[in-house]
This record gives sequence, structure tokens and C-alpha cells, in this order.
Amino acid sequence: MVNDINVKKSLTIEYFSTAWMVLEFIIGLSSGISAGSILLIAFGMDSFLELISGSTLIWRLKKEAAHQPAAEIEKAEKKSSLIVGTILCLLAIYVTFVSIYNLVTHQIADASLSGMIIAIASLILMPILAVKKRQLGKSINSDALIEDGMCNVTCAYMAATVLIGVVVTALFNLWWIDSVAALVLVYFIASEGVESLRNGLGK
Repeated sequence: MVNDINVKKSLTIEYFSTAWMVLEFIIGLSSGISAGSILLIAFGMDSFLELISGSTLIWRLKKEAAHQPAAEIEKAEKKSSLIVGTILCLLAIYVTFVSIYNLVTHQIADASLSGMIIAIASLILMPILAVKKRQLGKSINSDALIEDGMCNVTCAYMAATVLIGVVVTALFNLWWIDSVAALVLVYFIASEGVESLRNGLGK
């Protein structure tokens, strides 16, 4: 009974988290395109990937709520991890090449108020979601939910990097900050991608 309640709580927080990722994706991507910021575009695309991951986890939690076989759930989680991990690694390669191109060609990103606002909100919200998911993940013995919480931690790091990049660009108009900050994001994106691939391969 207690486990069923915690599964329902897990579903509720995952619904909220996934809805937030939709908002992050839309605002991050649109702000990045209008401002010409690879940093914000990468942030928005990572949110899209977390949306895919969150949606898969919702499907998994629904199966647990319906008391379906654990083997079926585990198989679906591994497939999802492989897909998300592959896309994250490709995103890291894309961000690296575009950032280097922008540095070589001296491309300048404009300041984005909407980008700053979504980064601040994410920086506040993501750690809260991470802690809650970790607590619930332990209560229902779900490594997937705990790992999803770690994705929120990564998102918080990315939001901080985005915020620093956007603020410095707006205040000092340093043309190279956006691309350098985007390269910092590559570390977080690639780390998350490799971890997802390892989980998908069962390593």
C-alpha cells in the first residue's frame, strides 16, 4: 500500500518535471535561435532529450503501478537509455563543432531575457526535483527514478552555465563567451550521454 502511494507520488512529480522540460525546450530553443546562441540552443535540445527520458520513465512507472512484470520494465528502460545516450553524444559533437566554428568566425550571440529567466527558474527548481526524486526512487527501489533525478542535477549545472554566459554577454559584450560556455556544456551533455549508454548496455 505504501509502495503504491509512493509510485503515485513518483508519477506526479515526473508529470510535473516532464511538463517543465517542455517549457524549457520551447523557450530555450526559440530564445537560442532568435539570439543566435548555441549555448541556449544546446540547453533547449538537452531539455528535449530529458523530455523523452521523462516520458519513458512515466511509462515505466505506470507499468509498476499496474503491477506488470519487472523484466518487461527493465527491457524498456535499457532501450530508452541507449536511444537517449546516443542522441546526447551526437548533441555533444554538434555543440562542439558549432562552438569551434563560431570561435573561428567570431560569431556574436545577442542577449536573451527569456533565456535568462528560464535559466534562473531551472537553477532554483532542478535541485528540488532531484532531491525529491532521489527520496522517492529509494522508497520504491527505482534506480531509473534516481538517475532521472541526477539528470535534473545536470540540468541545474547547465542552467548555471547558460546564465553566466548570457549575463556576461549582456554586460560585457564578449563575443567568445557564448561559444566557450557552450563547450563547457559539452562535458555535462557527454557525461550524461555516456552514463545513459552504459545503463542501456547494462554496464
